[in-house]
Amino acid sequence: HYLDFFKSKAHNIVASAPIVVKNDPTLMFTNAGMNQFKDYFLGNAVPTSSRIADTQKCLRVSGKHNDLEEVGVDTYHHTMFEMLGNWSFGDYFKAEAIAWSWELLTEVYKIDKDRLYVSIFEGDASENIPRDDEAYNEWKKVIAQDRILLGNKKDNFWEMGDTGPCGPCTEIHVDMRSDAEREAVSGATLVNNDHAQVIEIWNNVFIQFNRKKDGSLEPLPAKHVDTGMGFERLVRVIQGKQSNYDTDVFTNTIAKTQEIVGIKYDYSDSKQAIAFRVLADHIRAISFAIADGQLPSNTGAGYVIRRILRRAVRYYYSSLNYKQALLHQLVTLIATQFENVFPELKAQEAFVSKVILEEENSFLATLDRGLKKMDDILATKNETIAGKDAFELYDTFGFPIDLTRLIAQENNIQIDEVGFEEELQKQKNRSRKASEVDTEDWIELLPNVKNEFVGYNTFEINTQIIKYRKVSAKGKTLYQIVLAQTPFYAESGGQVGDSGKLRIKDVELKIIDTKKENDLIIHIAENIFADMSGDVLAIIDASNRRKITRHHTATHLLQAALQQVLGKHIAQKGSMNNAENMRFDFSHFAKMSDTEIAEVEKMVNQKIRQNIPVVIKSLPKDEATQLGAMALFGEKYGDVVRVVIIDPQYSIELCGGTHVANTGELGVFKITSEAAIASGVRRIEALAGCKAEAYINNELQILKDVKLVFKNPKDLQKSITSLVDEKNNLQKQLDILEARALVNMRNELLLKAEKISSNGTQITFVADMLEVNNADALRKICLDCKNEIEGDYLICLSANIGGKPFVAIAVNDNNNLDCSKIIKEHIAPLIKGGGGGNKTLATAGGQDASRLSEVINIVKALV
Repeated sequence: HYLDFFKSKAHNIVASAPIVVKNDPTLMFTNAGMNQFKDYFLGNAVPTSSRIADTQKCLRVSGKHNDLEEVGVDTYHHTMFEMLGNWSFGDYFKAEAIAWSWELLTEVYKIDKDRLYVSIFEGDASENIPRDDEAYNEWKKVIAQDRILLGNKKDNFWEMGDTGPCGPCTEIHVDMRSDAEREAVSGATLVNNDHAQVIEIWNNVFIQFNRKKDGSLEPLPAKHVDTGMGFERLVRVIQGKQSNYDTDVFTNTIAKTQEIVGIKYDYSDSKQAIAFRVLADHIRAISFAIADGQLPSNTGAGYVIRRILRRAVRYYYSSLNYKQALLHQLVTLIATQFENVFPELKAQEAFVSKVILEEENSFLATLDRGLKKMDDILATKNETIAGKDAFELYDTFGFPIDLTRLIAQENNIQIDEVGFEEELQKQKNRSRKASEVDTEDWIELLPNVKNEFVGYNTFEINTQIIKYRKVSAKGKTLYQIVLAQTPFYAESGGQVGDSGKLRIKDVELKIIDTKKENDLIIHIAENIFADMSGDVLAIIDASNRRKITRHHTATHLLQAALQQVLGKHIAQKGSMNNAENMRFDFSHFAKMSDTEIAEVEKMVNQKIRQNIPVVIKSLPKDEATQLGAMALFGEKYGDVVRVVIIDPQYSIELCGGTHVANTGELGVFKITSEAAIASGVRRIEALAGCKAEAYINNELQILKDVKLVFKNPKDLQKSITSLVDEKNNLQKQLDILEARALVNMRNELLLKAEKISSNGTQITFVADMLEVNNADALRKICLDCKNEIEGDYLICLSANIGGKPFVAIAVNDNNNLDCSKIIKEHIAPLIKGGGGGNKTLATAGGQDASRLSEVINIVKALV
């Protein structure tokens, strides 16, 4: 209904952007519907339509918008949610946006007008921003004035970030309380007060200012509308439910969970009910993030997904008493539910389910031990969990800090957050501290000029600088430069950015990299021209580009070969193509055999020798799909796409990167490694062209050198096998001789044993510095001596092995001396090392052998 309504208002309906953000350093995940249109607001790109509507997958669990702690506890916060949005880019403004939102809610969805309130921006005298009377006057046309509330800057002024487009907004709130409750207390007093039944349902943002670095506001040349309505909340209102989780968006998931765990969802049991809600919410976020290309990991966006997954595991493990993997059993249901809206999950159902299963099993293996550790901490009855303990739970047992925080909250105790952060910082390289990036305002030279990439076939061009800015990070200053037309390819789609130079007259400026920030191509330099205006000659490093291009085309050939050899389930999960090498990550659950690797390599080289033309076409996306073009999951494509065809029967892919004209330009292709990098994801590293040739020549040279060592035998493999066999036989003989030597050493030691009186007890003291080849031999002699002595004894043996000191000490069970204590307190500090063991046997190793001769006297004195 929503999309149909705005289609009737001449809006172009577009697909959701991936939930995982690429080419935007300010975001890890799409957290608002406007993210994919950011460049339109910034003026970096021209919208395909001035009116757009969509439903957008969003994720809010980190940064400014962090709802994770509330998810499941209340009835309306979510990690992943759908944001319904309608947009105007320099077209309609406040009058239409307000009228249409009212029409849709009250006439199409039939929401009771008496339950609705609206808020407008009250103004801010400190910034000289007046009250939004334009919105107020529009609302007066449809709603009573006492239902138009004034909101402050926090609630009713929207900003993209510290700088950039911003403006006032007007929110629509709905009061879902009973008639009696509404009669007793006015809903107007509960708006924006975190009431579970008086909730914001829609926000109309009117983008009319630009926030500069100095904090000042300037009017935008074109005014935009950015609206957002939470789908889950809308369904709740339409279906008349008191909780988002009681709507059919979530009830099927909860029903399936009940079936799996054998427990009914019970509102009266808050702990159990929260667990059901957490699972129903979290499985959506986890599944769609993985489907869009973000695998769980220990850093960045991957760690956010791992945190969400582990939070869910802990809830079903502790609150639902389910001790095996559960989440992966819900993937099919979620994929089917969203199949017609977000089909990417259904297309990867098996892969996503497998990744989640591996993650669950991995965490379940340590969760029980971690919870026991937490019980030990709680048993101390301290009011605060020490930062060191919280860090141990994080580092040893894989507990994200918010999971520890959650358990602490359930037990009404605090966490030493500062202490935890200190421990975490120590782990991060102990000394290095990340500096914040300081980005200056753009210095505009050519306002309203768009940047354009022209470098598919052009390696240099006369152009002009549109704008530039200074960026400081980690004590280093760089400059970002935007050109009107550029041959420099910006890093994207797995292809690294170009390097090269800019030239004004006789002055050259080195470009060290090219990045993409949304749709803006940014050239990175370590300095700038004294005068940035005028014509600029932009020249890429052509040799470097050709090497990168060969590797990129090889990636397409490789993916097609993998699908033929391993199966059609193969899907790209990441790639990197630079001048030196290439890597390709793909979904597959088994290690490739040597035969499979050889078969893939052979197929790619066959395609190279066939010198197939690489045909590139720009086509409507639907037409490209009909051709069978492969799209990369997690990428956002426009209505017109670039299709790379290398034999229509072999490889057709959507791709914006650069490619060779014919496959023969690759020369030769060579796989150098294949390994697992994550659950269900393998990585191939390979080379093409001159890099592959150099690798093969180097391997042949190594083989030649080995043959030379073996005096060029006719059968090298036989010679090596013979040498290994001879070495093994000699080792066996050496082991026998060493064993005999150790027995002789032991016997000599026992003959030299002293009897020492200690507190009325006779102790046999065996001590010497020995000549042995390894620490294990020293320990073995120590144990052998133990077995030969009756009564109380102390054995102290040392050795200098390759310039490093080693010590072994043993006593009998009834001895008052403690070997572990002696090692830690007396021996390890002396030899500048460490060690340990137990009361009856302990060892140490160190770095300083100069005082090794003192060890025996020190231990003897202790006796």
